[in-house]
Amino acid sequence: MRLPKRQLAVLEAASATDKRTIDDLATETDLKPETVTGAAFDLRDAGLVSVTETTTETADLTAEGRQYVEEALPEVRLYRAARERGATDDSVPMGQAIGSADLDGHEVDIALANFSRKGFGSIDAGELSIDPDAEPDADPEAAALAALAGDRDADDDRTTIDDDVRDRLASRGLIEVIERTTRAVTLTDAGVDALMKGVEAAETVGALTPELLASGEWRDVEFAEYDVEADAPTVTGGRKHVLRATADRVKDVLVGMGFKEMEGPHADADFWINDCLFMPQDHPARTHWDRFGLDVDPMAEIPEALLERVEAAHREGVGPDGDGYHSPWSETFAREIALRGHTTSLSMRYLSGYAGAELEPPQRYFSVEKVYRNDTLDPTHLLEFFQIEGWVMAEDLSVRDLMGTFEEFYRQFGITDIRFKPHYNPYTEPSFELFGEHPETGEEIEIGNSGVFREEVTKPLGIDCDVMAWGLALERLAMLTTGAEDIRDLHGTLADIEFLRNAEVSY
Repeated sequence: MRLPKRQLAVLEAASATDKRTIDDLATETDLKPETVTGAAFDLRDAGLVSVTETTTETADLTAEGRQYVEEALPEVRLYRAARERGATDDSVPMGQAIGSADLDGHEVDIALANFSRKGFGSIDAGELSIDPDAEPDADPEAAALAALAGDRDADDDRTTIDDDVRDRLASRGLIEVIERTTRAVTLTDAGVDALMKGVEAAETVGALTPELLASGEWRDVEFAEYDVEADAPTVTGGRKHVLRATADRVKDVLVGMGFKEMEGPHADADFWINDCLFMPQDHPARTHWDRFGLDVDPMAEIPEALLERVEAAHREGVGPDGDGYHSPWSETFAREIALRGHTTSLSMRYLSGYAGAELEPPQRYFSVEKVYRNDTLDPTHLLEFFQIEGWVMAEDLSVRDLMGTFEEFYRQFGITDIRFKPHYNPYTEPSFELFGEHPETGEEIEIGNSGVFREEVTKPLGIDCDVMAWGLALERLAMLTTGAEDIRDLHGTLADIEFLRNAEVSY
């Protein structure tokens, strides 16, 4: 019998009585582990050895995990800080609790996301209260991190952590779960017989080189066989993020439907964000609980004539039947700067002509941009997310035109069961919300809001025809197309990396 040198070396190093691991054989034969693995599989296929596989998982702390072992998890620190401020008896301002907990940057998002999930308490309208019966010191995630950080014997198995806790820590990026496959080789009876009869080493070539071709030696050499079924290392290269892929597809669809793209500032005057939209200045959504106001100089560059027309619409209404809001209106507040809570601020800039848009009807514009809201984090809400903004300006538009636009848009993503629900908005009439069914849970989730702009919006802007508009949630569209059940799996500090690596946007 003739065998390639590497196979012969492995065959001679293997034992009929003891299992020899790939690493043991690599050390004894002075071959690379991957070379030994390939040779072992070739010998197994020839019936000369048997190969057994054992898979084990080990968990190791990441740098962030080690940090939280020393400082405590952000949600635990938030609970302790709130308790010291008396949140056991009465709620305390969330900002004060966060400051006392010494949370910075992304730690704030992490603490808020996990505080309610663990039953430590609740957050409502910027006020934080704690459950006095909660036991953050007995938190299983913190205990698991501490256990992994402790001294361990070489034979200690780190997979004794509860599976759910381990999965949660891994999704938070606090531990790295490494799966290792150990292969062991044992001689079969046929292998023993072959060794006893004698096996010769055969000269084999693993690659056809230019030198072999030029010399003609390729005719006389023996080429090694390739095992296309042999295990190979998994390579995870870079790829376009699921949300970016969805956003790009949205842009392609809307451009194909005749829309032009808008762009504008993330931080803008409240005038563009809300006043032009006929949102009363005492509306709850315009308080510091729901908006992210910025401590910067107010915006000076607002067209005075437009400012006066918008103020008049708020105070007196528009047209013979207009009545306005009869509520305070302040130019100082209108000029204050905040992070936009919706991209309708772009629509107001474009419809007013301030952004230099073409306004001879018909016109169609859209944007896919980020917005910021002081929402409570849950599976369908984030503090910042992407909004699909769009509007159509034309004569004699109706709700049927708006519904037909949505049906055509979502059909491009394979979604044909959109449902509409009448709704109230201060700035559109009629108005309705859009709902879609989640492909995995069957749950009906809100995916957008829409309507036809009221005259109180369009007339001050100088628009004399109908304008239908909408704001759709990009992340919720991605949930429908990928099957993600939690918006936080798509982006943010709790994003599921494996899901992002493997998820496909279906359309």
